[in-house]
Order: sequence, then structure tokens, then C-alpha cells
Amino acid sequence: MDYAVLVSGGVDSAVALHTLRRRGGHRLRAYYLKIWLEDDLSFLGSCPWEEDLSYAQAVCDAADTPLEIIPLQQEYYDRVVSYTLAELRRGFTPSPDIFCNERIKFGAFFDAIDGGADRIATGHYADIERTSFTGDPSTGPEVQARLVMAPDPVKDQTYFLSHLSQQQLQRAEFPIGTMTKAQVRAEAAALNLPNKDRPDSQGICFLGRIKYPEFVRHYLGTKDGPILEETTRRELGRHQGSWFYTIGQRQGLGLSGGPWYVTGRDINTNVVTVAHGTHVAEKARSRFTVGELTWIAEGLDAASGATLDLRLKLRHGPALIDCTVENPTGGPLAAAETLTVTMDRPDRGVAPGQFAVFYDPPYCLGAGKILHDR
Repeated sequence: MDYAVLVSGGVDSAVALHTLRRRGGHRLRAYYLKIWLEDDLSFLGSCPWEEDLSYAQAVCDAADTPLEIIPLQQEYYDRVVSYTLAELRRGFTPSPDIFCNERIKFGAFFDAIDGGADRIATGHYADIERTSFTGDPSTGPEVQARLVMAPDPVKDQTYFLSHLSQQQLQRAEFPIGTMTKAQVRAEAAALNLPNKDRPDSQGICFLGRIKYPEFVRHYLGTKDGPILEETTRRELGRHQGSWFYTIGQRQGLGLSGGPWYVTGRDINTNVVTVAHGTHVAEKARSRFTVGELTWIAEGLDAASGATLDLRLKLRHGPALIDCTVENPTGGPLAAAETLTVTMDRPDRGVAPGQFAVFYDPPYCLGAGKILHDR
């Protein structure tokens, strides 16, 4: 089997490469994806890709595996950055890393190598369960791939992989998916990998060391506006653009007498509203609508009815929330264009544009984008 291994310069992809090499019986080729927007953003900070590439090359040399650079800057801008900016302009909170996986790592990259591999291997913390079954006798056995949560709940990355199609998941491989972060670090030390002590990268992958607000400021600019207390409409301060904020945000408001939390933002009037920590629980939501639904499997298990009890994540992290999903038209869930979601506990960070990712543990089923409830 031919494997295309994505090596980023970090320890996770390095251990993934060496794990596949140790298994043997496969043809391996490593690839570094160059998606750094150096022409647009170089003035904001130092370019990280050369340092990343040096680590990636050292890791591949140690594994006696050739490394090829695949430039995908334009594809990344067209498919991920443009989406991020469009969502911000609409007053939504985007999730670009979800689309980085679907549209770049398992999309544009596969096209760039012209399908020249049976599997694309990455250093994601997730697992894949493949089940063979007999379908149409004329076509022979079929395979259904299911996305499985990693045993390390803090590092589990199924949230970011929830937009993969069944076809994409079938050609994916996650060699470290059954390992914890501590085990990966220990393995890197045992192999004496050149990046064994390198810190994990943080933030959106195309930004490198650039802070997200600086990226937003570069493309969307600034616009002075008021920060209002939601209940009294009293002005508490000023901001430089409502697109810099998201529902539930606490940091970066610059207000005294806090804690204060963002409860709303109006992209048209450029108003940001906040509530004090003593009252923010009143603004938490337990019910919302999701659309643009994507399911990893052909159809939801037990989805012939109009409701189903599941669990969900509103953001990357270990927290799973019990919920009930309902087709508002009364039809089967798998055929729904939108779903009504009711959580068993409210959350103050439910923001339009975020993705609610659905689980029937240990399986990740798919996702839906949180919509504005009118």
C-alpha cells in the first residue's frame, strides 16, 4: 500500500511517520504542505515555514523517507481564508481548521498528487474503524469507515475532522490515533527524533506566529463602535470592530469592574453587547438550530425517526454535552436540512457560524453549522 504522509515539523506527524515505517510492508513518501500566506502577511511577523520545513526534513532523513514540498498557498486562500473572511463579514464565528482538513489536507493535497497514494496519513489524534460488509453481489464487499475518538480526551481532534466525507475518511490513516500525547512524547524521546522537545503549535495553521486579531485587522480593518451593557444599554467602552469578537468571549474587552462576557454583536450597527459575570448565566443558551449538515457515514444510525439522543461538542476540547436533535419538519434526521438541538445544560458560548459536532461515543457522526435564530 502506498502512503502519503503529511509531515509538518511537529512531533505528532514525526511519530506518525516513524510508526508507519516500523509497521513495514508499505511504500512511504512524505510531504510538507506550504500554505503560509507569505505575500499577504509577511509584514505581520516572521515566516515560520522555513523552520518547520527544516524540522520536517530532519525527521524524514532520520526515517530514510523522501520529502517533497507541495505549495498550496492559493488553494488555501481560495478554500479556507476566503471562507473565514466571508463568515466574519456576515457576523459569524468561523471554524477554519475544520475546512483545512476537509478542503486542503484531504482535498486539494490529494488532487495535487493526482491520487498518487492509497492512504493519506497525518498526525491527528483520532482513530478509524473500518467494517467490511457484503453489498450488491455484482460489486463485491464494501467498506464503511467510522471516525473514532482518541483515548486522550484533551488532544482528541475528531472535532476538526468532523467535516470529512466517507470517501475522504476511507483514504485517511491516523497512525498515532490510539496514543495519548504523553505516549507520543515518550516515543519521540525513545526514537531521539530531532523535534522531540519542540512545543506544540497553537492557533490556526496558516497564521504561524501571527495573532488572529492581527490577521483580521489586516483584511477587515478597524471601525470604532460602542460596547454596551445588554440590559441597561449603558456604554461601557469602545471597540475597533465587532468582527474581532465572538459570543462568550471574556478576554480582550478592556473593561473595568468585570468579569464581562460578550453576549452579542451586530455586524451592521457595529455594536458589541456584554453582560457581567454575575448575570451572564441568564444569557446562556441550551437550544439552537444547525444547518449545512454533513454526515460522515451514509446515514445516521437509528435515524429513521425525527429525534435522537446524542452528545455534542461546541468547540475543540474534552467537554461532551448530552443533547437531543430533532428534525423540525418531523421527517427522518438523515434527510433533514436543519436540526433543532436541545442541550441538557446551557452554554454561554453558542455563536452563529460555529460548528456543533455530534457524537455517539466513541464515534463522531458529523457536524452542523450553528445558525442565527430569528
